[in-house]
Amino acid sequence: MSDIKKEDIKQEVFDLYDDYAHNRVDRREFMQKLSAYAVGGLTVASLMSFLMPDYKGGIQIKADDSRLKSEYVNYSSTKGGGTIKALLSRPADAKKKLGGIIVVHENRGLNPHIEDVARRAALAGFISIAPDALTPLGGYPGNDDQGRELQSKRDRNEMLEDFIAAYDYLKNNKDCNGKVGVVGFCFGGWIANMMAVRIPDLAAAVPFYGGQPEVADVPKIKAPLLLHYAALDTRVNEGWPAYEKALKENKKEYTAYMYENANHGFHNDTTPRYDKAAAELAWKRTIDFFNTKLK
Repeated sequence: MSDIKKEDIKQEVFDLYDDYAHNRVDRREFMQKLSAYAVGGLTVASLMSFLMPDYKGGIQIKADDSRLKSEYVNYSSTKGGGTIKALLSRPADAKKKLGGIIVVHENRGLNPHIEDVARRAALAGFISIAPDALTPLGGYPGNDDQGRELQSKRDRNEMLEDFIAAYDYLKNNKDCNGKVGVVGFCFGGWIANMMAVRIPDLAAAVPFYGGQPEVADVPKIKAPLLLHYAALDTRVNEGWPAYEKALKENKKEYTAYMYENANHGFHNDTTPRYDKAAAELAWKRTIDFFNTKLK
């Protein structure tokens, strides 16, 4: 990352990046609008560098961490994309069957950050699987811009089927105790909500700033929910009041947290939207929740 400080950047810049990251503006328009904030010592290039993810400096648990057994696997998604590649991780010294966690990526495929999050989940004492919904199109292409472009070419309901198939794969894995939960971020947060709608036996669902299901689908939810929202994320938060009302009316088990002064994407420690305090608290709550529901 550049030496720009987060506190020197206006909230409008983060909102603009959110539009770009969710394909509401293209790269050309993003850079054009960003130029309005290139004042003083700031250039468009330095702002771009500041906003883009830093996968080299931001990885917490390396791919070859000896405390874990991690490998790529392929599983079948007959209603989705066919054969899906995924990262499967578990503690190297595990002596018994473990609770399972599906880790669902954002809207850009299985990038190094989400692989890192999947390893964190495994290191907390679970068997985790992190599928790449871009597998039918060749997989995560190595950068997020192209990843977003590829993911926009897939039908999101077909991708949902890919993650439902991952549930079946993980539940039946010889190292899994049969209790499986899901955690997802952004697009993955929507997937986590929808898996709760679609899978009656899902043991737990943790959407991070995820789009909400239709109110009519809420009665189908059986899994306990832990929901994380960012206070500055006005776009996603618009759907929360109706969702919460439906959860209450249908007497669903849920806990929701709103993280003050946090942006959409606050858990992703490879970008400047990262909020260390909020991310660490949300992750602790997530692992505590999974320890209660999956063991």
